[in-house]
Amino acid sequence: MNWLDAVGWAGSALLIWSLLQTRILRLRLFNLVGCLALIGYNAAIRVWPMVGLNVVLAIINSVYLIRLQRMRHDPQAYTVVEVKADDAFLHHLLAVHAEDITRFNPGFRPHAEQLAFVVMRHDEVVGIVLVRDAGGGVAQIDLDYVIGRYRDFTPGEFVYKRSNLFTDHGFRKVVTPPTMVAPYYENIGFKREGGSYSLTF
Repeated sequence: MNWLDAVGWAGSALLIWSLLQTRILRLRLFNLVGCLALIGYNAAIRVWPMVGLNVVLAIINSVYLIRLQRMRHDPQAYTVVEVKADDAFLHHLLAVHAEDITRFNPGFRPHAEQLAFVVMRHDEVVGIVLVRDAGGGVAQIDLDYVIGRYRDFTPGEFVYKRSNLFTDHGFRKVVTPPTMVAPYYENIGFKREGGSYSLTF
């Protein structure tokens, strides 16, 4: 196998790999790189219909990547809806995603005294945040869960920094659970505090 064939096979492998991604941003990015590799390969062996196809796909992926990047910090992209802790829809979401929730939030247990927020993008659920009053104006986060396809984005900033959800309930500080796997809080302004992160309003 020469280097040109290796480029063609690598591009094809990337296209297949991209379709196995559950995260939207990664799917588009891997698909774009695969298309670019196949543009070079097919141009080198003069298969022009495949060059044209991959050029079109590369443009589509590029447009979607630009839109997705703009959406990451767009205050119009997400809506945070407060629901009751005993809400049937909330319990349905917790049951459907129970295995994944446990993977990223080991030891999580729902209870009736939690405040519950569901993060939405249009009519699609993006994530769930459950907190409880730890006293002294501190909100203790019990659950901060984002659906797999949205983990490359930062919907948490709309819960913690771009809404008045916590101050309306009299909280002046939010503290994260120390057991959370792959925390992202430093990216949205939280400060390290022992094994947890905190944000003061």
